[in-house]
Amino acid sequence: MVEEKIRYPLRSKLITLVAVSIVPLLCITIYIVFALLNYSKAYDKIVNTMTIANNYNLAFKEEMDESLYKLAVGYTTFDKIDEDSTLRNPYELIDEARKEYQNLYQITTDSDSRLWLQSFLRNLDTLEDRVDDMRQNLDEGGQYDENMEMLDNNIYILTELIQDDIQYYIYYQAQSIENLKIQLNKEVYSFIGIIVILLVAIMTAVIFATSKILFSITRPIRELVQVTKKISRGDFSAQTQVHTTDELSSLATSINDMSGKLEVMVDQIKEDERKMRYAELRLLQEQINPHFLYNTLDTIVWLIEGNDPDKAVDVVVSLSEFFRLVLSKGKEYISIREEEMHIQSYLKIQQVRYRDILEYDIQIDPSIYHYKILKLTLQPLVENALYHGIKYKRAKGKILVTGVLEKEQIHLKVEDNGVGMTPEELEKLRSEISRPCKETEAGFGLANVNERIRMNFGPEYGMKINSEKDKGTVVDIWIPAEEMPTKTLEAGAENQKGEEV
Repeated sequence: MVEEKIRYPLRSKLITLVAVSIVPLLCITIYIVFALLNYSKAYDKIVNTMTIANNYNLAFKEEMDESLYKLAVGYTTFDKIDEDSTLRNPYELIDEARKEYQNLYQITTDSDSRLWLQSFLRNLDTLEDRVDDMRQNLDEGGQYDENMEMLDNNIYILTELIQDDIQYYIYYQAQSIENLKIQLNKEVYSFIGIIVILLVAIMTAVIFATSKILFSITRPIRELVQVTKKISRGDFSAQTQVHTTDELSSLATSINDMSGKLEVMVDQIKEDERKMRYAELRLLQEQINPHFLYNTLDTIVWLIEGNDPDKAVDVVVSLSEFFRLVLSKGKEYISIREEEMHIQSYLKIQQVRYRDILEYDIQIDPSIYHYKILKLTLQPLVENALYHGIKYKRAKGKILVTGVLEKEQIHLKVEDNGVGMTPEELEKLRSEISRPCKETEAGFGLANVNERIRMNFGPEYGMKINSEKDKGTVVDIWIPAEEMPTKTLEAGAENQKGEEV
């Protein structure tokens, strides 16, 4: 892409427009500006102070009285008042008012107004002391009558005095405005004639320059808007033909280049989504494995024939819980608590089948139960530890599952004391799980988990495997600490409770 040379930047055009409007006036009206500057500043200062004071005159007493009344009658508490959108924290109101009126005191020059500001600040300090007394009384379990007496005899009187202070301050500021207005009128009348003449000359020049410059800016912008609308509707072939000598030409070239690349990006996103759906489907199919189901049903039959119906019922319940969590009503994310229940159901079933060789322990910190996790993250790791670690040990082995919060990340670990791997076997497995799961020849379950974590959370998260021959294997997983929506957690808890019943 060849970058076009910008001969007349937008900045230069706008500066020209401003210059045409200002320069004629600047030479003639400089005296007017300096003459009126002090009056204008004084006027603005008074208006601003009156505006601030008037806002508090209208709202301060009403908000303060209402909030303190509801605190006194026990409608809310000082600790919970911020949760009520209809009330204001009295301390916040006082701090806000103190800050505003201290600023007003610094900029107010009228002596009478400053006296009333001093009175306002003193009464505000006293009001804060009375609020402290009420809070202490409430904390000590004060009775309703005591609270209402404090309101009537102290707080309502103070807020009334504060409102009077504000009204007197506004009154004296209004007098200052009237005096300033008289002085301003004298100055303004003397310059009206000059300003009328200037306006006629300047408007003529400004209209001509503005129309020419604005047309050179708005016309290309309208063309760019039309092109971007087409692109937003999916027409990536749309091109703009803006040929100007300013930045709009570069912008048009960038938009044309962007539209050519967007289609490639959209196709890539669709391909990533297709791969993610493929990985989820493959993993779901792996979990609904007929061999696992057949073996479990055989186990149930064996337990019934062996006159152990209670154990058979436990296996049936675990199998039901296992498949309920596998399906999860189509949800992509579940809570870590649900994932723990899933692997617990799986291990309960497998422990019945492999009772002579399998022990397990799950030590996931309950404080991370409410964080979210991709469904079927831990179960493939537990299954891999059983079938490729413990099963070939020919002696009793143990699977340990842990989970903790570390620096705003969830760290999950599945370790076993099975047969482990040689360095060559470990390196081959690491290479396999780093590839897309559809290209994986071995370790599909691990590769699937690793790929889904990276596609959903980013490349900085994922899986790490360490192993030693005849000592065991450790699989570490890191995911971001993201909380499940409260409604989802509550719905999951209710469903679990209902199914238990």
